[in-house]
Amino acid sequence: MAVVAQCSDGIAAFDLWAKHRPDVTLMDVSMPRIDGVETTRRLVVRHPGARVLMLTSSEEEQDAVDSMEAGAAGYIVKTVAFDDLLVAIREVHDGGRPMGETIARRLANRTPQGPISAREVNVLKGLRDGLSTQDIARRLFISERTARATVAAVKEKLGAATIGQAVARGYERGILEVRRTSATE
Repeated sequence: MAVVAQCSDGIAAFDLWAKHRPDVTLMDVSMPRIDGVETTRRLVVRHPGARVLMLTSSEEEQDAVDSMEAGAAGYIVKTVAFDDLLVAIREVHDGGRPMGETIARRLANRTPQGPISAREVNVLKGLRDGLSTQDIARRLFISERTARATVAAVKEKLGAATIGQAVARGYERGILEVRRTSATE
């Protein structure tokens, strides 16, 4: 890998991209004159083959969503280990869409109906554990009616017809983690 150019604002990024045509462009969300999201949007429209990896200090979900909608191929925070950054750059080069773990988990919890709330996650964990709505209500110190309504909300947000589907989608989206048990349990 070789760094072919470097700049600190979006306007300079256009000129340098046209001059050097890099295989992968690292872009920050926060830049003067034109921010990284708008720069990415314009760059990808003007040069459809441009591959942009957002490398930023922002861990805000909306920045990640805006970046990906603007045409970024990936979104990584600057705290990433150097070796992981190299892997992400190669992944973008090869057509992949790398995403930092924290941002990926947050985005996985977003649904068209909004993010999964803490209560909904706890209810989903109860469903994973095979609890009835009555047991979930006792565990969470809520009414059984609230537990039933929350189960319905979880199923709707995850696009699940059944409790089993909701639990499966919880695992798929990283909302639920596989629990490990020891050999002595």
